[in-house]
Order: sequence, then structure tokens, then C-alpha cells
Amino acid sequence: MDPINVDFGNKNVVPETPKGSTWKKVLGSLLISLIVAGVAYYFMLPALNFKAFELYIYIAVVIMSYIAAFGVLSKAYFRPEYMEYAKNKVKIPIVLILVLAAVVAVGSLVGAELFRAKDYAKIIEVKDGNFAEEVAEIDFSSVPRLDKDSSNMIATRALGELSDYVSQFVVNSYYSTQINYKGTPVRVQSLDYGDVFKWLKNTKNGIPAYIIVDMTTQKAETVRLEEGMKYSPAEHFNEYLIRHVRFKYPTLMLGEPSFEIDDTGRPFWIVPVQDKTIGLFGGVDVIGAVIVDSINGDTTLVSTSLDGTTKLPTDKFVTDAEFQWLDQVYSASIVNQQYNYYGKYNNGFWNSIIGQENVKVTSSGYNYLALNDDVYMYTGVTSISSDQSIIGFVLINQRTKEAVYYQQAGALEETARTSAQGKVQEKGYVATFPILLNVSGEPTYFMALKDSSQLVKMYAMVNVEQSTLVGVGASLAECTENYAAELKSNGVNVDVDVDSMGDETTSDAPVEETVDVTGTVAEIRSVITGGETYFYIKLTDNATYYKVAVKDAEKIVILNVGDTITFVVDKAATGDIVAVKKVK
Repeated sequence: MDPINVDFGNKNVVPETPKGSTWKKVLGSLLISLIVAGVAYYFMLPALNFKAFELYIYIAVVIMSYIAAFGVLSKAYFRPEYMEYAKNKVKIPIVLILVLAAVVAVGSLVGAELFRAKDYAKIIEVKDGNFAEEVAEIDFSSVPRLDKDSSNMIATRALGELSDYVSQFVVNSYYSTQINYKGTPVRVQSLDYGDVFKWLKNTKNGIPAYIIVDMTTQKAETVRLEEGMKYSPAEHFNEYLIRHVRFKYPTLMLGEPSFEIDDTGRPFWIVPVQDKTIGLFGGVDVIGAVIVDSINGDTTLVSTSLDGTTKLPTDKFVTDAEFQWLDQVYSASIVNQQYNYYGKYNNGFWNSIIGQENVKVTSSGYNYLALNDDVYMYTGVTSISSDQSIIGFVLINQRTKEAVYYQQAGALEETARTSAQGKVQEKGYVATFPILLNVSGEPTYFMALKDSSQLVKMYAMVNVEQSTLVGVGASLAECTENYAAELKSNGVNVDVDVDSMGDETTSDAPVEETVDVTGTVAEIRSVITGGETYFYIKLTDNATYYKVAVKDAEKIVILNVGDTITFVVDKAATGDIVAVKKVK
């Protein structure tokens, strides 16, 4: 092979050429890069879609692996005199990387908010509505009374009562989805393997159960499955949820999955299908979803289109009767971002910075509201020039993305939380992020008041227009009665049927009879679940294990076999494991 002349100043330098055929080095490098491509695809899982940013990263990784392999095979990394030879032979791959970078830069630029502000504002269509007329007075029997943190705590405790699960599985607090189930707002929570060794032990049979937390009664139910869930984000290799979907739909851009159950209680994963609607990478929207049966892996592709047309190869839609049980196709974060585009850029990009006429944004958080058998994201809307009060609020259907804006001046959610906490400041309770209720035509913030262990102790209602009008109570009935009295004393009459709410109380009120169980400690076991330590104590001449949380009775850690102890338990409690309410 002829040597290559490289000119450095006024000297002609002839780079040394390593032994062996160049073509063999090229073919060897190609083989190595193909292997890297296969391995990288398996783990990176890029969509084979030119709008997917991760595809360009993937291609760059493969090209760079070729360059690195050629450098090794030509010994350029070990023999500096071969470096010029190697550089000349990888010029084309380097040019390809530069081309990729240029495509990404141009694609990002043409979809920049600076140039396409009007298009961003049109991603979501927002209608104006009348709150008092369109949002029915809430059925107080279905008012959600928990937030995600409280739900996770209740689910973790429920799992801890199952002796055959407690050491192998944990509650997956990330995949906690609020849905409507048989007309009741609940959170459904998947389980996760305790660690990689427990995954190895249990993956063949899959995850054996999930947990339903009723947002109104605050009770948890662990639903055991006849056949375990084989496909989930907790799995590895081919049963890993996103990998399973990617191999079936290699060109679809996938969003963050959510966990749901249908009306029969069968568990599914809902994986949103996304599209970039502005430029190459801008204007993320959801155009459909892949519904994955978590037990057998069967998939169904549905479209979110409301006009009967679809960008997806499917004739199924989220509006079809068979998918009425779907609740969260559009994530709250996506619709919240889309509304901010609408509020900021309706009058152009520069107006959002200079002048800011009619520019509005969502407030500091959001929550979920159950209406018409769907789940809506609720958030307040405030003027971008002032964050001291709301000018309205928006409800967005998370199945269809139908958005309605309601004009309503009033207090910010954080202001309402402060007002509620101020009513019980001596107790140190923390208010959850409010949800919006229609109380006899009065827009009202409702929130739970929690103690440091995430237990709901009281409830609070705060008037949206006048945040100083606050009612609190240990039960929903008491809270509403106090709120109605507060409104009446300030000239606002509301007609609320308090008697229809029942006499439910929060978790700090005694609702069951208890008995004392005294005995000699025969056996002590412990386990850590969800970050909490539990002791399981067996007494002499008693087959039951008594479960005690260390945070509820710290002295349990110094208990020894042979000691005498007294537990306070529910009188009706039976079974192999009984939760202890108090240690004497």
C-alpha cells in the first residue's frame, strides 16, 4: 500500500503504516461496531424515528465504537507513529458524527420556542367554562382524602401485614396512579422486588399482587393474583416493560408508563406514545398509548385522536367504550407544560417577555379530581406578573386532553395551605396540596391535614375567594359543618347536607374495640420494609406473630426472649400476623 504524505509546515512526513491489510482492519472494526450496535440497542432502546433525540445519540455511540475499534486494530493507541494513519482512515466516520450534530442543532433550532411560539400555544385547545354550572357539586362520599405520600405509607403498612410477601417485595411508590375504580377514587400501586437476589428468586412467577388504596376510606387492599405479573419496570431483560414494548413497536416514541387496572381488577401498564409536533424535537404531545397486559404481555395500540383520524397503525381509540376504564393517558406533567405554552405564547414569544399582556401560567402544583368517571388534572392559573393570587383554574381530562379554563379570582393553593395549617398550628400538621370542590356553588379548596408520620388527622376547607374563611374538623362532616358556619357568619349562605356524609372520622379517632394480650416473648424477628423497621414477636403458647413498628414503640428494640410484654390489639384481629396498636 502506498504511503500517505502529510505536510507539517515545510516538511513532508510519511506516516508509518502498521502491518496487515487495511481492509481487514476495516472489516474487523465494522464487526466490532455491529456487536456494539446490538448491545447498545438492547440497553438504550432508542426509537427508530428521526424525531427521537436518543436515536442520534445511539448512532453516534455506534460510529464512535468503529473509530475506537479501528484505533485499537491499527495499534494507533499503542504506537504514536501509527496515529496519522488511523486518523486518515476514519475521516468519513468523523464527518458522519459532525453531520449528526448539525442535524440535531438545526432540528432543535427550527423547533425553538423563539421562532415557533404560536405553534406551541396551539398544542392544547382550551375552552372557557362556568364552574358553578359545569362542575357538579361533589359527592362527599367520593372526596379523595389522601395524597400520594399518605397512600404510599398506607400501602407499605398493608404489605407489611402479609408474611409471605414482606421479605420479598416492596411497594413501588413511583408507580402510584390515581384512577376511578368502580366509581371510587383510588390509588393503585405496583410492587417491586426487594433486591436483585429476590428478583432472581421470584421472577419466574412474577409479581404476585398489587395494592389498592381507597382515597375516601383510607383503607388498603392487597389484591393477590392467580398468575403473577411477568412484565413491569421492575423486570430485567426481555420482560422489562419498555424493552418488551420497544421490540413490538420499534418506531414509536414512548413516554413514562403508568399502572392501572380495568373494571375487573386485571392489571395493565399504560405506555404513552409521543410525537414531536414542532420542528424536529419540539412540541411533545401524546398521540396514543400501548396498553400492556402485565400478566401475559399482550399489547393493544390505541389512538388519542378525537376526530377519527390517527397517526398510528390502529383502528382503536381511547374514546372507545372498551377503554372507558383508562384514566391516565396524558401525564399531569405533559398537560401542565402544554397549558403553560398556551398561557405564555398566545400573543407571541416577545409578548411573554416584554409587555406580558394576557400572559398566564399554572401555579406551583397540581392535583387530581374525579369527574364524570374520568380523572382530571386540576391546577390554579395565575398572571405571570403576579403570583400572589389566582385568576382562574384549569381542569384537563387525562384520558382525552379536553381542557376547560374557569375564571375565578382567589387565593393561591399555597396561601390556602398556609391558612389551613394556621387553624391548627399548635398541632404542627401539614396540609396536602388542595383539590377543588364545588360546595353549594362556592369554589372551595379541600385538603387533608397530616402529622409527621403521614397519617391524616383532620380535614380543612378554605374558600377560594376569601382564604381567611376556613373550616377544619376531625371528620369530613365536622369540617364541612364548620366551614358552612364560617361562611354564614360572613354573609355567605350555603346549603350542605352534612347528615349525608356519615360519621367517618380520621385515623386518630378510635373506631374499633381493643384488647390487651400479655405473654412471655418466645421469638423475635425483624424486617425493613419501605424504609421502616418492623418487629414480629411471638409469645409463649401463642401461634400468632405480633407486628410492631419501631417508630411506634421504640422500646421494642431492647426486648429480649423471656421478657414479659403486653400488646394492645384490635379485638376482632385474627390470623398468623396481628398488627399491634400500642405496646404497654
